Amino acid sequence: MAEEYETFEGAAETAEKTFPIRAGEVKKGMTVLLKGFPCKVIEVTTSKTGKHGHAKANITGLDIFTGKKYQDISPTSHNMTAPFVKNLNYTLTDVADDGFCSLMDDNGEIREDIKIP
Repeated sequence: MAEEYETFEGAAETAEKTFPIRAGEVKKGMTVLLKGFPCKVIEVTTSKTGKHGHAKANITGLDIFTGKKYQDISPTSHNMTAPFVKNLNYTLTDVADDGFCSLMDDNGEIREDIKIP
């Protein structure tokens, strides 16, 4: 009797896009979700433990897409969600009359599908 094994293809599409991080471990410059929006942390302050026994982390960040400021308060022992962020650097080589840019990455690959807002 032959055994059947499941094969898993396309793990990249189903891979997690976020990971948990304790609020007390969040540092300035990290990217976390504040109010459901991916934000770059610009300020982190912590308060002392109160009568309920938890120190609080007051985290302020700027949305990485819109620049809007968000603020969240969470106990330092509780988990927050942080997205995996991949930064790519391109060099602007040309701007066409129709507003599309010619961008070149570090490997010399050209990308011409980005339009200037």
